[in-house]
Amino acid sequence: MSRIDELTQELCPDGVERRPLGKFATLVRGNGMPKTDLVEEGVGAVHYGQIYTRYGVSATETFSFVSPEKAAKLAKVEPGNIIITNTSENIDDVGKALAWVGDAVIVTGGHATVIKHDQDSKFLAYWFASADFYAQKRKLATGTKVIDVSAKQLATVRIPVPPLEVQREIVRVLDKFTQLEAELEAELEARRAQFSHYLLDLTNPFADDGSVKQGWSRARVGEVAEVSKGKTPIQKSRPGAYPLITTGEERRSSHSFDFDGDAVCVPLISSKGHGVASLSRLYFQAGKFALGSILAAIIPDNRECLSAEFLYYYLSARKESLLVRLMRGGANVTLTIDSLKAVRIYFPNCTEQEMIVNALRRIESLTDGGEASLQAELAARRKQYAHYRDRLLTFKELAE
Repeated sequence: MSRIDELTQELCPDGVERRPLGKFATLVRGNGMPKTDLVEEGVGAVHYGQIYTRYGVSATETFSFVSPEKAAKLAKVEPGNIIITNTSENIDDVGKALAWVGDAVIVTGGHATVIKHDQDSKFLAYWFASADFYAQKRKLATGTKVIDVSAKQLATVRIPVPPLEVQREIVRVLDKFTQLEAELEAELEARRAQFSHYLLDLTNPFADDGSVKQGWSRARVGEVAEVSKGKTPIQKSRPGAYPLITTGEERRSSHSFDFDGDAVCVPLISSKGHGVASLSRLYFQAGKFALGSILAAIIPDNRECLSAEFLYYYLSARKESLLVRLMRGGANVTLTIDSLKAVRIYFPNCTEQEMIVNALRRIESLTDGGEASLQAELAARRKQYAHYRDRLLTFKELAE
């Protein structure tokens, strides 16, 4: 019998009471705090969008800050409180919870609610990631393009509330799972960082003194390549014999092709949405292929002068500085064909390009092999964690 079972038998042998969140917690809806308010130092602040992308179950430090003047007008988050998202573009992210276990009082803004309670913070945050909560929030969620679960609706969610000793033991066990997952993620990130180092180093056009290396040329993309927007509506395309390049990870096919030749494929829309300029990755494709209408193909005019595969590596290494900085827009952040054509690039002679490409292929192959193994182990760990989380957070209900 596990320690959790022993505590459950001892402290709540007849079952665990389910209580509406609003009966044991106060919910304070946040307001304001657009991303433009975030600064490098000041009062710690958690933006609702960061809860999806940057935080796990709990945090002791914030990634962002606001000025004391701005903080005075925002919802306060005290140590032990929970911040939960009210709005998202999908059902998975809405209702994502973060337990604030730092020492300082911080703030949060709109599209988030602060939960002030008398339970174990991490226990509640783990429960808000459970299948139990997911089933309840699906019934409460409203909207289609933007999904919302209001603070008022959250107050009605029924949560199992075992004694604090049981909550803390469950947290101790689940923390071990999340620690193992974090270690695997760190190793995976280290491998990616290692490849990024080689990618930048081998495609670096500058010598140690800052001058352009001998034999390297400079041009704008539009001067040495054709830049064209994809012609295939992704949702309407029929499967077929030709690769279809989209912004998704899953490879797709099309019954027709748009281009014939080696190309760098660049997404024209942000990979993150929420008004954030971002490109997750670029794509290299050879031969006949179809291209989604939200991407552009860069096809060199003369492969004896510029290799598309070299250009793919060169731009991938510098996508933040060369491409992401050119993205414009509010809710929909995009990249234009004209801005792509204006990007300035450097490239060596054809022989050196081939040597660089071959070296990066070998390094990438070794990295991908190790990464695939780590990804498989990480997926298995996450599945195991989800199983035990839901099992540990399921209790016999106390009869009324």
